[in-house]
Amino acid sequence: MSLKLELLTPELSLLIFALLVILLDLGIKQKKVLAGVSILGLLVSGGFVLTLWGRESASAFNGMFLVDPFALFFKLLFLIAAGLVILASQDYVSKFARFQGEYYALILISAIGMMLLATTGELISIYIALELSSISLYILTGFLKDPKSSEAGLKYLLLGAVASATLLYGMALVFGLTGKTRLTEIAQAIQTIPLTTLLDSPALLLGIILLACGFGFKIACVPFQMWVPDVYEGAPTPITAYLSVASKAAGFAVIARFFYTTFGVPDWLSLNWGILFASLSAITMTLGNVIAIAQTNIKRMLGYSSIAQAGYLMVGLAAVGVASMADTLGRSGLLFFLASYTLTNLGAFIAIIAISNKIDSDLIDDYTGMGSRAPLLALGLTLCLISLIGLPPTAGLIAKIYIFNAGVHYGLLWLVVIGVINSCISAYYYLGVVKVMWLGAPVSEEKVPSSWALRIVLALTCLGVLVLGIIPGKFVQIAETAVRIFTS
Repeated sequence: MSLKLELLTPELSLLIFALLVILLDLGIKQKKVLAGVSILGLLVSGGFVLTLWGRESASAFNGMFLVDPFALFFKLLFLIAAGLVILASQDYVSKFARFQGEYYALILISAIGMMLLATTGELISIYIALELSSISLYILTGFLKDPKSSEAGLKYLLLGAVASATLLYGMALVFGLTGKTRLTEIAQAIQTIPLTTLLDSPALLLGIILLACGFGFKIACVPFQMWVPDVYEGAPTPITAYLSVASKAAGFAVIARFFYTTFGVPDWLSLNWGILFASLSAITMTLGNVIAIAQTNIKRMLGYSSIAQAGYLMVGLAAVGVASMADTLGRSGLLFFLASYTLTNLGAFIAIIAISNKIDSDLIDDYTGMGSRAPLLALGLTLCLISLIGLPPTAGLIAKIYIFNAGVHYGLLWLVVIGVINSCISAYYYLGVVKVMWLGAPVSEEKVPSSWALRIVLALTCLGVLVLGIIPGKFVQIAETAVRIFTS
């Protein structure tokens, strides 16, 4: 039992701090203490994750709970994202000053759900972890309680419920065919079923399709992206940032583990879902970039941008499927891309939080002349937008080279060509924002203030974008270590 508790320490410690935040909120008047306690909880949880890094992979509860480098990588990613969002929220929480305790506690609880999602290896526990993170995010999306926020929360809840039902139905079909709920046991059962039986029975293929649909909602790929623009626009801006990176990373984490572990063999099955993700990737990146061009609201623009980024990330998933057991580039490229995208998109939204709070608008035209009114914020936003395009010397360039290299290496050149063309298309609307900020005449000479916490977070994210772009070697090694578990 002690071993099992040791494996659970990151999640248990964070849960304790989430409960502590709720209790402290009842008795203290200085609500800024709640943010400090939340950050401390994330640091403690991160410390426990680091103590587990480098050890041999282990499992608990009969294989339901897996602790390996893959899971630990994502746990650190979720903790970092949650911590940066909480720090960046210091300029924003005045909009719901009475509910700061609930706000911070829900962020911590959603992070616990995402950590469990990356670490579980069993159907029922995957579903429970998914719902734990999703329900917290539904509430956070409607936290402003104004018409837009309430509409966003309701839309996210209803569509999320449909996606959860679809996912559950897919799981039921897989369970019905194999009689197992553990991923490794499902894989073993599928391998023992004769090929002719699998081909004659549509249940498995339908189950895979329904699973892809359910998880596709989580990562916001086409045609399951319809919730993104309205939810991104209506949600509190820090939560929009959190949704765009942490929720998406959690989706890719569970998809990568689920499909590779369960459907990695036989090769024909792996090839089929690899081609499925390749097709979705091409459609997703194209639709996201084309519709983003027409957006006038910067949060909606970044919403469609996140759809396009999901398309790029799916190149890595497709490479994993097509290459089957031989692949390492696709999985490690996927992880490196997620790390760079997390820093980049958080940096962009952090700058938007400060600017939009001052001008009380998310319209791109209202960012005119921001380079003279808030040069540091505009510079940080510019750097992050350049990274989203994939230009040097940023992390976005290395991430795209890495993941596109995997696509070329495993015979997906056509998909990589589409990805490069889409990167060129994306430059139009990303650089359009840069042009407005630096070349437009400011409508006011009033400066744009920001808290020290927000400035520190923006500096950290921009520094991370540059470090991953200039000296990515160490981080590439970490990504490769994290996926090595699948080849052992």
